Amino acid sequence: MPLLRKPRDTTASTPPRAHWVVLAVVLSALALALGVEGYTHHLYGNSDYTGPPPGASAMVPREVSHGGPIINGGAGPGHRTAEPRPKTIALTFDDGPDPKWTPKILQVLDRHHVKATFFLLGNEVAAHPEVAREIVADGHEIGVHSFTHADLAAVPDWQRRMEVRESQLAIVGATGQSTSLFRPPFSSENNALDDAAWNVVRQAGEHGYLTVLTTRDSQDWQRGDIQQILRHSTPHGSQGQVLLMHDGGGSRADTVAALDRLIPVLQDKGWRVTTVSDAVGTGDPMRPGTWSDKAAGTALIVALKASHVVLLALTFLLYAAAFLTVLRAVILVVAARRHRRVRKRGWGPEMTGPVSVVVPAYNEELGIEATVRSLLDSDHPVEVIVVDDGSSDDTAQVVESLDLPEMVLVSTPNRGKAAALNTGISLARYDYVVMVDGDTVVEPETVRMLVQPFSDPLVGAVSGNAKVANRDGLLGLWQHIEYVVGFNLDRRLFDLARCMPTVPGAVGAFRRSALDRVGGVGRLTLAEDTDLTMSLASDGWRVVYEEQARAWTEAPATLGALWRQRYRWCYGTLQAMWRHRGTVFQRGAGGRFGRRGLGYLLLFQVLLPLFAPVVDVFALYGLVFLDPSRIMSVWLAFLSVQMFMGWIAFRLDRERAGALWSMPLQQFVYRQLMYLVVIQSVVTALAGVRLRWQRMDRYGSFATSREPASVAD
Repeated sequence: MPLLRKPRDTTASTPPRAHWVVLAVVLSALALALGVEGYTHHLYGNSDYTGPPPGASAMVPREVSHGGPIINGGAGPGHRTAEPRPKTIALTFDDGPDPKWTPKILQVLDRHHVKATFFLLGNEVAAHPEVAREIVADGHEIGVHSFTHADLAAVPDWQRRMEVRESQLAIVGATGQSTSLFRPPFSSENNALDDAAWNVVRQAGEHGYLTVLTTRDSQDWQRGDIQQILRHSTPHGSQGQVLLMHDGGGSRADTVAALDRLIPVLQDKGWRVTTVSDAVGTGDPMRPGTWSDKAAGTALIVALKASHVVLLALTFLLYAAAFLTVLRAVILVVAARRHRRVRKRGWGPEMTGPVSVVVPAYNEELGIEATVRSLLDSDHPVEVIVVDDGSSDDTAQVVESLDLPEMVLVSTPNRGKAAALNTGISLARYDYVVMVDGDTVVEPETVRMLVQPFSDPLVGAVSGNAKVANRDGLLGLWQHIEYVVGFNLDRRLFDLARCMPTVPGAVGAFRRSALDRVGGVGRLTLAEDTDLTMSLASDGWRVVYEEQARAWTEAPATLGALWRQRYRWCYGTLQAMWRHRGTVFQRGAGGRFGRRGLGYLLLFQVLLPLFAPVVDVFALYGLVFLDPSRIMSVWLAFLSVQMFMGWIAFRLDRERAGALWSMPLQQFVYRQLMYLVVIQSVVTALAGVRLRWQRMDRYGSFATSREPASVAD
């Protein structure tokens, strides 16, 4: 696997850029697929809405408004119309094909040896091409009824042309046949044509279509009883008729039942029930499609089916992400409350022996003095070992100028954080080693609280409670929320489940003998703290969380710095997970860590962030094509879960909950950034590209004259 390749120590080892192009292409394709799906199935829809009332009709020729229901709108002056022969009724169906009701109607027609004309919606043809083929195979006629059942009189010309053209292509792609029959959605009788509707008929005629209106409406769209449908469908007198019924757009059980009774009644009264072309005496409207139209129609059907599959997949992922989000929230809240009760029992006999503190430092001149002074102000005996890892600034000079007791300065060539830590560990004089980053300030009781769990001989490491110091700006505030709500809630759960994957580099304590058994801090990953913790867990040591051991760390103050830090963290965690994948099959404490800890990380910190953007994508889709109020309700429900988790976490950490006001904003910017970090980290790991240890920019948040505890104010 790429994750096991030996790191390359060259500055040329940079993340691949091609995957961003791939991601952009995928997102564009996804947006296109959702746009197509939304337009074809949700923007209009073949409902039983009857359309707007007619407007002005001054432009409608009299020979059309008072003529027959079949109109050739492109014939120029003296537009031609036609009507069915006397005692002849053209049976027409709109809004199909429907996979349930159209076949039932076809069975009724076949039983009575009757042919009919079906005006099909392009999106339904694309969804059910086999039904369209069955209509043609049974000898019935097909007409165009637009693509999405849009009101063609109310849309722009380009959209009107597209609606008709795409519907024709779908029909050709499904059946191999083209048609010259056309019926606009929401149309009825000739005298109901207004100027806008006449414009649709005229343009259709210019493109070679015969527009088929109606003379009788069965009104089966009103969902009345069967008798009502029969009453509206039965003609009076002997004048030829065009009857409107529906085979799609909802339940057509009444239509099927009424049709089965209507045809024999009409035939008994001497009526001939047939297709539009046969009733009028025109030529066959069906023609074999051209090869180019067949190819384009087939591609259209494939594209629409693909868009539907994409939507189904996104819907599944949405439910999965929602389930995992709620599941994680419930688990974390329950575990946090239980953890609080368990920790009130204490650890055992008080640990009072001196402790060695190792501080790796690389270009930390702005904050190293505050770090060292806070450590030496501890209420527990300590020795402080500062390892200057080849800094190019004045880090070593600042430390040396302090000239403080119980402090040792070691300068080494730049070899990375892991090497610096191992150097400090080798010089440590005591049995317990505390590791603190060079940008971290501890409280007086932090070291003392960190070492108390070592009264349990099974404890090999202790995670402290790292907090964000520079939280004044919005970015700092978001990171503060993440530390309290995300990291610390997770650590409480990991502590209870005995599967802690990470003792943070900012503040943690280790049993010296445990470090020796695992060979110290490894250099095979960028997340040396996670790798070390997993090594201890796989060796059978227990790793716990001491929430009272607080330390204040300097968080990135720019998006670029935050990206680099989280990218390194996430990438390094993936490396460590792969390195210790064998723990899943171990027995005892190591196996428990592997199955619980690695399983949790994979599910909630890798897969969930990869799938979580689905929630946002679906929300945008819903706002455009679905019910916006419903989508907002779902989003507010997600936010409520997050806010509740935040309130619990802040209360447990004794933090002011006022910071949670920015959590809704965090969902729009910060959360998206974290998703992209995970995506790039996964791609980078799979590509086998190696990153070097990257230092974070320092801002000098800690003043040496300031007491560490005041940072919490």
